[in-house]
Amino acid sequence: MTQPLLELEGLTKSFGAVQALRGISFSIGKGEVIALLGDNGAGKSTLVKIISGGLEPSSGRMRFEGQEFRPRSPSEAKAAGIETVYQDLSLCTNIDVVGNFFMGRELTRKVLGVPVLDEATMERQTAEALAAAGTRIPSLRTKVEHLSGGQRQAIELNRFVHWGGKLVLLDEPFAALGVEQTRRGLQMIRQVAAQGIGVVIITHIMQQAFQVADRMVVIRQGVVAGDISRHQTNADAVIGMITGETLTGSGPALGAGS
Repeated sequence: MTQPLLELEGLTKSFGAVQALRGISFSIGKGEVIALLGDNGAGKSTLVKIISGGLEPSSGRMRFEGQEFRPRSPSEAKAAGIETVYQDLSLCTNIDVVGNFFMGRELTRKVLGVPVLDEATMERQTAEALAAAGTRIPSLRTKVEHLSGGQRQAIELNRFVHWGGKLVLLDEPFAALGVEQTRRGLQMIRQVAAQGIGVVIITHIMQQAFQVADRMVVIRQGVVAGDISRHQTNADAVIGMITGETLTGSGPALGAGS
């Protein structure tokens, strides 16, 4: 069997007397899209923060590409190839597309022995990366504040892929987007996964989960209430796992009212 990209084993997290996670175990494969589902307060955000280095687990283990993994900060997780994309994104709106694409990784060349930004090369590489993903932005010198939500999301995702990302965590990425922008965003997720990148998407919209995910992982009250292939379940069954009416996602497809 192919080695999982990320393995979670018995993760727990307590905040004083409150136990947010109570033994989370599942894996994510290369090129796999996981829909992480659950009601508000189920523990999804806590889990994402642990994977991305924002929180340390109270107990349990993680393995990333077969190696023990316990990031102590978001920068450590990012250096390993893990990125979290939130609804409000992390772009600088007063900087243009090229500047955002190369932020922290600017290319330079020497002019009379003095290093200066290699604007031409950065613009060319940005254009190539966005074109390869089918993203159209009329001018790469446009400040991000003048772009649509879908264009901003495309910049962030393509930047992640361009710099060798391996696992991306998407937290409600389409909450502020229109129907057409959401459709393109879902297509982009499949394009990202097709390059062998693992994707975890948190969404409250069941239709989006079934459109894009390979597997549904449902968290309820800090435990995994269901972990099942999209093709082996349906929306009614997943809602049952979320609400507690169905406490397991393994086995054959479940019908409404099961």
